[in-house]
Amino acid sequence: MTYQPPVREHLFLLRDILAIEQYATLPGFADASYETVGQILEAAATFNAEVIAPLNAVGDKQGCRLNPDHSVVTPDGFKEAYRALVEAGWPALGADPAWGGQGLPAVVNLAVSEMASSANMAFGMYPGLTHGAYSAIEYGGSDDQKALYLPRLASGQWTGTMNLTEPQCGTDLGLLRTKAVPAGDGTYRITGQKIWISGGEHDLAENIVHLVLARIEGAPGGTRGISLFIVPKFIPNADGSLGARNSVICAGLEKKMGIHGSATCVMAHDEATGWLIGEENRGLAVMFVMMNEARIGVGLQGLAQAEAAYQAAAAFARDRLQGRALTGPKNPDGPADSILVHPDVRRMLLDARAILEAGRAFLFWTALRGDLAHRHPDEAVRQRAEDYMGLLTPVLKGYLTDRGFAICSDSMQVYGGSGFTETFSASQSLRDSRITLIYEGTNGVQALDLVGRKLGAKGGRAVMTFLGEIDAFVAAESADPDLKRFTDALAGAKAQLQQGTMWLMQNGLTNPDNAGAASTDYMHLFGLTGLAFMWALMAKAALARMAAGDTDPFYANKLLIGRHFIERILPLTGAHLAKLESGSATLMSFPSEAF
Repeated sequence: MTYQPPVREHLFLLRDILAIEQYATLPGFADASYETVGQILEAAATFNAEVIAPLNAVGDKQGCRLNPDHSVVTPDGFKEAYRALVEAGWPALGADPAWGGQGLPAVVNLAVSEMASSANMAFGMYPGLTHGAYSAIEYGGSDDQKALYLPRLASGQWTGTMNLTEPQCGTDLGLLRTKAVPAGDGTYRITGQKIWISGGEHDLAENIVHLVLARIEGAPGGTRGISLFIVPKFIPNADGSLGARNSVICAGLEKKMGIHGSATCVMAHDEATGWLIGEENRGLAVMFVMMNEARIGVGLQGLAQAEAAYQAAAAFARDRLQGRALTGPKNPDGPADSILVHPDVRRMLLDARAILEAGRAFLFWTALRGDLAHRHPDEAVRQRAEDYMGLLTPVLKGYLTDRGFAICSDSMQVYGGSGFTETFSASQSLRDSRITLIYEGTNGVQALDLVGRKLGAKGGRAVMTFLGEIDAFVAAESADPDLKRFTDALAGAKAQLQQGTMWLMQNGLTNPDNAGAASTDYMHLFGLTGLAFMWALMAKAALARMAAGDTDPFYANKLLIGRHFIERILPLTGAHLAKLESGSATLMSFPSEAF
């Protein structure tokens, strides 16, 4: 089954839920009319379905190859596809026009990124990480650094990476050992080893711009003494032409469970030449711009892989004849009925749809907040949007990747034994999606970040504002009898989220283990509530379209899927609340030596 980008879903969200044309006076939005965006998304769908998706299985089977000279060869077709990507201008879609970009809103770029990740997650990582490097330099770089690097990263002429992890430190960057020694000419000599560097070496672009965390000699210990450096593969001349090869090489390629087409490298820096970004010892502040963008991107990857897996499983279910319906044959002239007659198959597929459609809405809704935070002239609007971005990033990354992997697993289950073979794509979807629960901060770390930092930030302003926005929506819409099923469900989920929030505030401060033990269930409770909010918004929009005389079955189906979410998925909020309120006593009392 060939992946079909969900352009219809994207346009519904951008038009009926987010109404992006209302922001036409903001930078970038003037060029984002529904008609223009529709044309962009249709073109992106064609490119990703016809150029990128056919390379997905190729990349999985071939992987990347490390040569003796430390160069890396990507799978067949990747180099040509990347050249086509750059020539078509897709990497520049969301970049600032000042640096050669098209300046479109991030929420539009997100839709295109979803298509790329569903079509071929491994391939999509190369331009995805490049945009992250672009954002970090745009935020913290000097004028000269911006002028040199940003146009080439925006176009995709050069690619970018982030070099954080080392053998002895992953999440705990305070243990970082890579060192930076001033060279006396404004540059630094960077020495150390970095591991798990996606796109660290490849043959797609002429230069690779590494953003490297390192500690300058004499800097404070821990995270307070970390600086960020630009370390390019080839040292560029002032005019952007390539100069000498820098002393940073790929010393090895990881053998991985999935995303085989993405080169995951061990990078050795041996007195490599680097340039400081921003201030000394302030590297994490700049790098977090890239990391937070990457976390939203990983949440999108989880959803995107689940979308591709669902599409393939649904197509298989429509064609697979096996057994008879419990209520009597539905295909009496055939040897058996389609497996779609079986309630449990429908359960798995509708669970997927209910999570995917609301999860996509939650991602887009949050991405629009990011646009408002950067583009809106009203300081209060920007502040609210920034609060939401900080609060919701760990929820989106953690919840959507947890559920995305579960959807990939259920999709494999739909195939039965066939799914466990390499004949179908289910195996690759499951393997590729698994990394999303781990990188850019494991989901356990995301949950801890949510309860340990984001809830209490600025006196809990963000979460209280979010809960208040739900209350306002419910109050405004509760009189609509057609929407009552959705507003009642949303109000119930919000009440449980508020109860869980108060429990954490009361019990997490007195015993931090309580917060740690509750964190994952709280993250899922938050995710479910966010999706319930999205389903209420989508139901309202669908009902409005139907009331206006639109007979497209898309809207009636939307309401049915929303009902499935309310009846079969949203009740999980009660289980998560009960688990988080059980505290940490039993968890922490089990003796360590008994594990």
